[in-house]
Amino acid sequence: MSASVATEEERVGAATWIGFAAMCLGMFMAVLDIQVVATSLPAISGALAIPADRMSWVQTAYLIAEVIAIALTGALTRALGMRRLFALAVGAFTLASIACALSGGFASLIAARVAQGLTGGMLIPLVFSSIFILFPYRVQGLATTLAGMLAVLAPVVGPVVGGWITQRTSWHWLFLINVAPGIVACVLGLVMLAREEAKPALLRALDLTGLVLIAGALAALEIGLKEAPQRGWLSAPVIGLLGASVGGALVFLRRSTTASASPLLRLGAFRMPGFALGCGLSFLFGAGLYGSVYLMPVFLALVRHKPPLAIGLVMLVTGLTQFVTSPLAVLLERGLPARALTVGGFVLFGTGLALSTMATIDTDFDGMFWPQVVRGVAIMLCLLPPTRLALGNLPAPEVPDASAMFNLMRNLGGAIGIAACDTVIFGRAPVLAGALKQRLLAGDAGAAAIIGLPPGALDGPVMLPVDPAIEAMVRPLVEAAALTQAINEAWALLAAFAGIAALLALWMPRGRQP
Repeated sequence: MSASVATEEERVGAATWIGFAAMCLGMFMAVLDIQVVATSLPAISGALAIPADRMSWVQTAYLIAEVIAIALTGALTRALGMRRLFALAVGAFTLASIACALSGGFASLIAARVAQGLTGGMLIPLVFSSIFILFPYRVQGLATTLAGMLAVLAPVVGPVVGGWITQRTSWHWLFLINVAPGIVACVLGLVMLAREEAKPALLRALDLTGLVLIAGALAALEIGLKEAPQRGWLSAPVIGLLGASVGGALVFLRRSTTASASPLLRLGAFRMPGFALGCGLSFLFGAGLYGSVYLMPVFLALVRHKPPLAIGLVMLVTGLTQFVTSPLAVLLERGLPARALTVGGFVLFGTGLALSTMATIDTDFDGMFWPQVVRGVAIMLCLLPPTRLALGNLPAPEVPDASAMFNLMRNLGGAIGIAACDTVIFGRAPVLAGALKQRLLAGDAGAAAIIGLPPGALDGPVMLPVDPAIEAMVRPLVEAAALTQAINEAWALLAAFAGIAALLALWMPRGRQP
């Protein structure tokens, strides 16, 4: 009797699945938008006459707004309800995409990108919190897999989509492709998701000072991480930005526990060891995931000189592998202890990252195939158990804030991972180039092989001064080889992040998660 009642109560209707699919569609378009635009920044800057030194702000403006939006999602979910907030977010994201396509210059495009980031940034935490609100335990793994596949797949297929659009149509369609899916997601979400009671009084009581503090802290952190590789981590502007970020965050955390106004983020979930551990794993996973998605196009574009579409096709291997192996990940997550699965996932992910450290200036699709396969197999193993660990045992009212923080940690991990990669690349490439030059001048045949000179090209130390024609021919080869070695060191750094995550996962509880 009780078993049949429980089964009836846990039955998930078609409307719930359709509404959840609509939310996943909106999230996918928001994540895809970042990568689609990234591959086509030169085309956009050329069309709108944006100077090269301001081009990166097309992405930075979105990312800063996105992390601020993630932090606000929990408070807005409590006030408006999940259904209303999703419809507002995906609808406004669609309108902002149209505004991007209609932009006539730098200022209007940046304003539209900020609007995109503020609205699109809410969709990821909304989707992951909905998993633990809409579904019973028995299907949460499947729902997490579907959402995780789309969230992780979007950065992989983005370069393909962006490269194809750039080469076949105009840059406007980089944004207009969001319109039809956005309308469909908005309508289906409104119709299919369960109605909830709004609590507008929570908006009127919102801690506005806390809003300014957390927005400023996150913006300073993102800008500081962006500037650190070029200016230096110890430069005055970077130290000032990172210091302001830490100071603002500390004051915000204090207000979250003492302010009389409604807090932006309820941080009580951090008292639960499982949530804190899950956030740590999410941070390290974000560093490895976003760092790897960043390093591949850097190598393919700057060393192999691939066009955007070709880069996307090479990177598609990770996403296809993930799709093929995700059902197996769901079965393993249901049947194996979470700690063993997570440790194994991060060990496998770190192995895939380490395999990429052996690239040469001649590495192409074949050499990048198996590292991508290994990483693709590992991704869902690194995502499923930590997500359940962090969010699966929380009371429903705490899930929206916890989901926002969990996803914010992954994004911050990605930002720090990319900044660390840039620091290694920009800092080490000149040093490695100088070392290769000295080895060549000394007649080192190994150095000649590294830069691609044929056997026997060096038969002893090079006589100075070097012939200008020979120097002009060899310099690009030395720079490409040094850049490759620096990128390999950045891959090693990402592998170290994965190794730390594997060690951290040893603290997970034994046995299966409830």
